Amino acid sequence: MSTITQVETPVKARSVQLKLKAEQPALPDINTIRKAIPPHCFKPSTVRSLSYVARDVLMAGALVYAAVAYIPTVSNPVYRTALWTLYGFLQGLVGVGIWILAHECGHGAFSTHRHLNDFVGWVLHSALGVPFFSWKFSHARHHRFTGHMQKDMAFVPKTTPSYFVRSLGSAVSSVLDLEVLEDAPIVNLIRLLGQQLGGWQVYMLFNSSAGEDSMQNKDAKWWRRSHFDPFAGVFRPQEALYVLISDLGLALVAAGLYYASQALDWQTVFLLYGVPYFWVNHWLVAITYLHHTHQDLPHYDGERWTFVAGALATVDRDFGFIGRHVFHGIIDTHVVHHLFSRIPFYHAEEATKAIKPLLGDLYHSDERSFMGSLWETSRTCQYVESDPSNPGVMKWAQ
Repeated sequence: MSTITQVETPVKARSVQLKLKAEQPALPDINTIRKAIPPHCFKPSTVRSLSYVARDVLMAGALVYAAVAYIPTVSNPVYRTALWTLYGFLQGLVGVGIWILAHECGHGAFSTHRHLNDFVGWVLHSALGVPFFSWKFSHARHHRFTGHMQKDMAFVPKTTPSYFVRSLGSAVSSVLDLEVLEDAPIVNLIRLLGQQLGGWQVYMLFNSSAGEDSMQNKDAKWWRRSHFDPFAGVFRPQEALYVLISDLGLALVAAGLYYASQALDWQTVFLLYGVPYFWVNHWLVAITYLHHTHQDLPHYDGERWTFVAGALATVDRDFGFIGRHVFHGIIDTHVVHHLFSRIPFYHAEEATKAIKPLLGDLYHSDERSFMGSLWETSRTCQYVESDPSNPGVMKWAQ
């Protein structure tokens, strides 16, 4: 990683719409980028990190208390439904913040104490229905091989139109052309709903969207790729015990939900936990997808890929106050996070400002509407194809 590598796909920083250039500056090596960041940005504070945990858990607890104590007393069913809907949305936002704190633990950015990181991450992620260590292992490989068409673990793009579009196209080929069908709003809506409502679960169960060469066991069948299976192809043999510990955390949470449903009722527990669960996963899938998917960002074949090239093939986005203060800046500072994942989130903005002058046009940012970008990106970024002018570089099909 200490060599200077030439690439051909930079984009303008802080532009409304990123633009590719015919020629690109050389990529700086990782140590040069590191030296541009103040040393204190790499140092986590255990007390500060724990204070964010306390803040977010208190907010979640306050929302649960208010929902259980007051919403059932509202006699008007319309108002009561509106309040439950508001609760689910707000608790989903808080849940994402808690998720991000566990994410910090998984990267070792929460504190300098590995056992504390693992314990806090296991507790927080288990509470959210996430197998902490299973996710930690596969997510580390996503960071190791970001942008690698064969080895990345998340949102590796297809090289042909999706099976759903091709199947639908075959059914209506006498009426509509495949390219017209790909751009149809109803098709895009169905695709987005499937991704946002079930994308996380499908990834956890089948390791979907990962590269073909991302498995630790290359011979694993499709049903042996679950993040809940200690002996799945996703993991190395020495990781099996930690996957079991992850499953234990989920079992304890499931037992707690069962007893809560006995004390209350299953409908109330679903409103308290189930609805926010779907909101949390919606936001996390959308955030990850938009960080790694943009019409002007490249992906790389194995021979062309480097760590720095892959890390810089990500894009910072903006989600306003919620993104900065509830989601702990995860949306706004993802580029520096992929370069140095041990930088705590509360130093990531300063670190981003420090590397932008060095990276110049290699720094990617898009400040357009987050939700608007979700729709537009799903419509325009469906599969990649080889760039004939840049061997080994994959670009989004036009």
